[in-house]
Amino acid sequence: MINKIGIIGAGTMGSGIAAASAISGFSTFLYDLFPESVDKAFSAIKKGWQKLEEKGKLNADKRNAAEGNLQKAAELEGLADCDIIIEAAVENIELKKDLYKKLDKISKPEAILATNTSSFSITSISTAVKNNPGRVIGMHFFNPANIMKLVEVIKGEFTSEDTVIAVAELCKKMGKVPVLCKDTPAFIVNRVARAFYGESLKILGEESLDPALIDTIMKEEGSFAMGPFELMDLIGIDVNLSVTKSVYEAFFYDQKYKPSPIQQKMVDSGLLGRKTGQGFYKY
Repeated sequence: MINKIGIIGAGTMGSGIAAASAISGFSTFLYDLFPESVDKAFSAIKKGWQKLEEKGKLNADKRNAAEGNLQKAAELEGLADCDIIIEAAVENIELKKDLYKKLDKISKPEAILATNTSSFSITSISTAVKNNPGRVIGMHFFNPANIMKLVEVIKGEFTSEDTVIAVAELCKKMGKVPVLCKDTPAFIVNRVARAFYGESLKILGEESLDPALIDTIMKEEGSFAMGPFELMDLIGIDVNLSVTKSVYEAFFYDQKYKPSPIQQKMVDSGLLGRKTGQGFYKY
């Protein structure tokens, strides 16, 4: 049974997962290589809960309980007693494999090791785990993770059925909707989304249309909650580009997944979206 959840990475995704975990009643331990990132995440999470309480969407008792559930892990070893560790580190396959080698040593043998990767092979990541690789699984949340319901549950070649069942049940307890996916490049949502972003970027480069107009068309006529450029700014231009590159490589450089030079130029210029104050829009 899962009672204690460890989360690695206090960025946008990690903090969102931590918020969803703590509010759902789980003892939640958040770790990041940079302690100041954890402090920042805690502050943002608690402010978010306070706003919900002010709006009448969260009662004081539940907010206090959630704050009590949320704890800081000063070092990676602080997650050793967790029943599941959810990794939300940067999208770098070598970094992730190195991290899983460490988790293999410090975690309980039965502890589930879940990666929030949006594009990398779960099977590839699991090769770094020698002690029961059947416990490695993909658990891909969507931004903002504390609000979005869908979670892609990805079964690698070595993932056990017990692990799949346990993670699907955890998703439901967190108020999420688990969808079982095969371990294929970008899984389901991000594979479909490559066309959404890619074609929008092509139109931007070929036509005399600006991002705001394209976003408006997609929202007004397509009934999308956000346009492609608003969404890229929210996700982070660097993150979006990194996923596109990994999908492009995974599909052996199929041209339909080719990254856009527009995004590369923005990343090189430090225009990463909301987190830097400017991307396709200014904030």
